[in-house]
Amino acid sequence: MRLINEANYDIRTLQNRLVPILECIDKVCKEHNLRYYLWAGTMLGAVRHKGFIPWDDDMDIAMPRKDYEVLLKHCAEWVPAPFEIIGPHNRPDYPYTFAKVEDSSTTVLERPDFLFPEGIYVDIFPIDGIVPEGSERKSLMRKYKRYRKMLFFRGRDPYKHGGGPKAWGGLLFNKMFSLKWILGKLNGIMLKYKYEDCEDVIDYDSVERGIVKKAYLGEPKLYEFEGKQFLGVADYDKYLTQFYGDYMTLPPKEKQIQHNFYYIDLDMPYREFVKQGRLEDFKLKR
Repeated sequence: MRLINEANYDIRTLQNRLVPILECIDKVCKEHNLRYYLWAGTMLGAVRHKGFIPWDDDMDIAMPRKDYEVLLKHCAEWVPAPFEIIGPHNRPDYPYTFAKVEDSSTTVLERPDFLFPEGIYVDIFPIDGIVPEGSERKSLMRKYKRYRKMLFFRGRDPYKHGGGPKAWGGLLFNKMFSLKWILGKLNGIMLKYKYEDCEDVIDYDSVERGIVKKAYLGEPKLYEFEGKQFLGVADYDKYLTQFYGDYMTLPPKEKQIQHNFYYIDLDMPYREFVKQGRLEDFKLKR
């Protein structure tokens, strides 16, 4: 069993295991005429490094909402094992507003206070429409960020700081606000405006930084990534400038930060990890 713990893992080994997940997504989307774009740091990596940003240990793509929903609807039949798509549509304990394509033959725990078992993954962000800049947009974003803070708090381990009175606040919050209720509020905001009807579109997970002109995305364009070809944003310069500013300049060393996953096992299926009681072992370490 190859065990990788807290930032001591070989990042290049992990990156090499993520590429086949993206190849699977690319194949499925092409077979079923679905649009996807390399996104955020993965789009930046394609342009600046022709692959991963050296310290980046995850991958991101984004899809217009309609294409995203079709993929989720058919994921069980279209995505071959060991890959799978997980999200609120098929896991009631799923704590995000976006889906992930995962390698179910692996195990990841992201943080010690967030013991959600999953496989190594590629994030899939839905792209939604949003109103032009103004008071309505600002109000919408305030509501979104408020509910997202609630989602983060709901996902944390209430025993993070110990038992007894220290856990009471988190336990009470979890009793008052269900994961389903918070996600429902967030989805209501995200689905308010259709991608097709708006000139401005948004990846809500990136909040205001994720708002771009739909024209920047255009028809997906091929980019080299780790010696392979994947689809990305047509006008990458305007998109990356919006997202990162001077995107071709490397950040200082102190900002070249990887995820530092709490626990990774590249040989253990995460369902087997749970079945063997390993997750409970981690909970006992709290």
